[in-house]
Amino acid sequence: MATKNLSEYDLASVPSAFGMKFGIVVAEWNYEITGALAQGAVDTLKKHGASEEDIYLKHVPGSFELPLGAQFMAEYTDADAIIICGCVIQGETRHFDFICDGVTQGMTELNLKYNKPFIFGLLTTDNHQQALDRAGGRLGNKGDEAAVTAIKMVDLKRQMIK
Repeated sequence: MATKNLSEYDLASVPSAFGMKFGIVVAEWNYEITGALAQGAVDTLKKHGASEEDIYLKHVPGSFELPLGAQFMAEYTDADAIIICGCVIQGETRHFDFICDGVTQGMTELNLKYNKPFIFGLLTTDNHQQALDRAGGRLGNKGDEAAVTAIKMVDLKRQMIK
């Protein structure tokens, strides 16, 4: 169980996002949650220097569609990193497992195929309250964490190719 506020981090440890370009793909399913995750990511990217014009935001119907939406973002934009924002809440059937496994596998493949950061901002919770807690609630916003990860990974890649 999470005990840490996901929005708390050392500001000095995050490089400037100035000049970096980011794609954000958001699932429409559970939009109360996913919209909050996306807003957290956008706000954090801007806080660290990314401009509005360098943040591309697109929506897909549900979490299962996130990997393909992220692939489209990689192919049709010049994003340096792509963040997904989704939420799958455990129900009474195994649907939860199939969706989570599919998104996880898809995102792993994209990271390796495109040699660019695809950031996993998918909440996989047991209930709606746990999702709210991680989307701007008492545990902060996982979207903030995803944005910080994206910035750090773009910076790492730039350091490696110098």
